[in-house]
Amino acid sequence: MRSAAAWAQGIEGQRKADLGNGTYLNPVLSGDHPDPTVLKDGADYYMTFSSFDYYPGIVIWHSRDLINWTPIAAALKSYVGSVYALDIAKHDGRYFIYIPAVQMRPPNYGVRIYVIHAPSMHGPWSEPVDMDINGYIDPGHAVGEVGSRYLFLSNGNRVRISDDGLHRAGEVEKVYDGWRYPADWVVETYSLEGPKILRRNGWFYLVSAVGGTAGPPTSHLVIAARSRSIHGPWVNCPHNPIVRTLSRDQKWWSRGHATVVEGPRQDWWMVYHGYENGYRTLGRQMLLDPVEWTDDGWFHARGGDLSAPLPKPLPDSAAAHGAARSDDFSHDNMGIGLCFFSGGADQSARARVADATLIVVGAGKSPHDCGPLAFIAGDQSYEVTVEMQLDAGAQGGLLLFYNSNLYSGFGFDQRRRFTYSAGQSVDYNAVPRPAGDTVHLRLVNDHQDLTMYYSGNGRDWTQHELQLDVSGLHHNVGGGFLSLRPALYAAGQGEVRFKNLLYRARP
Repeated sequence: MRSAAAWAQGIEGQRKADLGNGTYLNPVLSGDHPDPTVLKDGADYYMTFSSFDYYPGIVIWHSRDLINWTPIAAALKSYVGSVYALDIAKHDGRYFIYIPAVQMRPPNYGVRIYVIHAPSMHGPWSEPVDMDINGYIDPGHAVGEVGSRYLFLSNGNRVRISDDGLHRAGEVEKVYDGWRYPADWVVETYSLEGPKILRRNGWFYLVSAVGGTAGPPTSHLVIAARSRSIHGPWVNCPHNPIVRTLSRDQKWWSRGHATVVEGPRQDWWMVYHGYENGYRTLGRQMLLDPVEWTDDGWFHARGGDLSAPLPKPLPDSAAAHGAARSDDFSHDNMGIGLCFFSGGADQSARARVADATLIVVGAGKSPHDCGPLAFIAGDQSYEVTVEMQLDAGAQGGLLLFYNSNLYSGFGFDQRRRFTYSAGQSVDYNAVPRPAGDTVHLRLVNDHQDLTMYYSGNGRDWTQHELQLDVSGLHHNVGGGFLSLRPALYAAGQGEVRFKNLLYRARP
């Protein structure tokens, strides 16, 4: 058996976008990387995504060429709720991440906007600051023509913020009515959101999303408007939408939520997300689309349906890319690798790494209420293997996990096996666990067909008699804007100990 350290030399969980011949093929970051926001900082690019219910959250990625990206930090450690679409900004030499969070627990029930800040994108990042902006999502930072700072918000709203960027400094006001698509277009819902402000050649450009983020494949659009002043009036682009999925036959569905950014050769690009045709379980993946500015001062997307290779921003660039998903637990990689689902304030204390072992204190009674540890997978077909030991009274195992109500997989306590399908317990016979202190677990996700195996020695494997179709475990079924992720769970009393988490992409 290959060690986790050996497998980690490859890029597990991240399909390579760089084709090595001066071209790239979308997705640039495969797997669940929704609502991308990008900051150009000299020759460096930084990007992050919605992390929703996973903690540590807000993983920051770095690139020099917009194609090859590596994670550098998980910026958010403290629980503020489910983290929606963010924005990164740099102002007066300091870095800011504006965070809308949906909180379902008292005392801060509802939607609130927080900010964290740091002297470097590598950190250290501050604790979240409540900005006293409630009921809005998708902040987009902007600086006006006289230097005042603003956040543009969902539904065409805007609010002025303090000069230090940390607090509300005015009332929320409606400033933009959006652009209306024809009534016969098949989209999820109108939902004006995701505002991003770009300033170029004396114009402020407001790039937004409409059409909902999931639903039918032809939902979600990129639209643009512009104004000479940060205060408007905003005039819609005459060729809206800038990007739209035209049919369910196209490679990428529900394309939207764009950031427009200058490339490394003074060219221009749009970064946005989309679902892969037939693989909603992978979540919304990060896509890169070349942009052309025309003489009328508007921009066009040039990448078509993004199904074919495109020229790279830097043809000769080559760099590390992605994040290894295998883990030998020789150090704490929490956040960039495994993350707790629904990570309340007490969750992080449940896990520790010692002696090449991930030790997790059990919680709840099953995967439904224990807060599993999951990681992003970006391959259409893959397998995951892990070794497990557990205390009396504990239950642990390996899952494909969407949320607390929608997951499939299996596990053991010290006596018997437990099996779950779409969030339901389906082990009707008391199948005993293998003899010995260690149970070896394996899941194979073969293009959304799940097969499970277990072993007492890691050599002689027993195939689980149940095989499952997991293609329906996605947002349009379960809500929450999440993805189906490999996950470890630890329930009940006592500790569950995991070793040699191995991930391998399959054809």
